[in-house]
Amino acid sequence: MKFIVWLICVLVFVLLLLVLALANTQSATLNFLAGYAWQAPLILIGLAFFVVGLLAGLVSAVPAMVRLRMENGRLKRELRVARKTPVVREEPPMPPLI
Repeated sequence: MKFIVWLICVLVFVLLLLVLALANTQSATLNFLAGYAWQAPLILIGLAFFVVGLLAGLVSAVPAMVRLRMENGRLKRELRVARKTPVVREEPPMPPLI
C-alpha cells in the first residue's frame, strides 16, 4: 500500500512539474558575482535550485543518520548481552511482625 501511495505522489509531482515547465518557458538571466551571468529557461533555473537544495538537505542529514546507526548498533549489542545474562529474582522482604 505504501508503494502505491509513493507512486501516486511521484506521479502528481511529475505532472505538476510538467505543468510548471510548460507555463515558464521564457528565458531568464541569473547574475552571479564577478560579472558571470547564466541565461536559461526559468524552469531550468528553478529545477537547478531545487536539486541543489535537495542535495544540501541530504548532505546535512548524513551526520544524524550515522549517529543513529551507531546508537542502534550499540543498543542491539546491549540487548544481546542482556538476553544472555540470567535474571535473578529476589523475593520481596517479609512485612515486619508486630
